[in-house]
Amino acid sequence: MKEARDYLEMSFRSIQCFSNDGKLDANELGKILEIAEKDGKIDNNEMRVLQNIIARIKPHEVNDAMRAKMMEISEKIA
Repeated sequence: MKEARDYLEMSFRSIQCFSNDGKLDANELGKILEIAEKDGKIDNNEMRVLQNIIARIKPHEVNDAMRAKMMEISEKIA
């Protein structure tokens, strides 16, 4: 079986989002999550990428929408 490469697409998308304005918003994070979920499961590589992306978000950038999206992701990858 061929290894899924969605994590590469997720990484590329996050780089675009962060380089656009230096931060990530809840909508952009949601789009990245959609990439991970499009095959029906979140694999280890996708989990790693999501964790790395979340680790780059600065506390002052976390509003209610971002907090909710981060919690949703946490629940899905726990």
